[in-house]
Amino acid sequence: MNRWPSLRRLMLVTLVLLGGCGASLLPKAPPVAARHTLDDGAPSVASPVLRASAPTLIVSLPIAAAGFDTAHIVYLRQTQQIEHFAFNDWADTPANMLAPLIARRIERTGAFRAVLTAPTGATGRYRLDTELVRLQQDFTQQPSQVRLTLRAVLIDTSTRSVIARREFDASLATAADDPYAGVRTARLLTQQVLGELAAFCAASVPLTTTGSAP
Repeated sequence: MNRWPSLRRLMLVTLVLLGGCGASLLPKAPPVAARHTLDDGAPSVASPVLRASAPTLIVSLPIAAAGFDTAHIVYLRQTQQIEHFAFNDWADTPANMLAPLIARRIERTGAFRAVLTAPTGATGRYRLDTELVRLQQDFTQQPSQVRLTLRAVLIDTSTRSVIARREFDASLATAADDPYAGVRTARLLTQQVLGELAAFCAASVPLTTTGSAP
């Protein structure tokens, strides 16, 4: 009786089982975190015609309050207790991502001859300093809410005096209680707050500008 076919089948089955066991014993690659931006991806709007006499504004790199100077997406399950999502991060710290968005939004008002982000070798009549106080998804209420708080100080660089300051605070309920819904809501809030910030800067400058300025 020829036993070779049976032995061959047994060897094949054994090899398959051993291969499966070996694969299961190998360390698995850790999941890659999804990375998100604050930019809503909308096409840029053409800048309005600028007045030659309009001043130049320098937008400082925003600073972040303790706990928010991170690329981790912050959320709360208990009041004042910050946690981070494991597999969802920002592409950069929110403070770093805000700088070009702030400059772009203010530029669209047409109130300034140029809006530049620091560091820059150019000089400007005005400087805008901002602080990201918080950007977080709050699960202590249902549905969860995203809250964005931004402080702004407008400075006349020629006199080194503060001409206007304001705190912008906005919150919005998410469509779902998950990180991606929180990111989408954060983008909406960013556009809302930056629109208010741009209007604040445009309204503050004409009241203090006399004649042409750098």
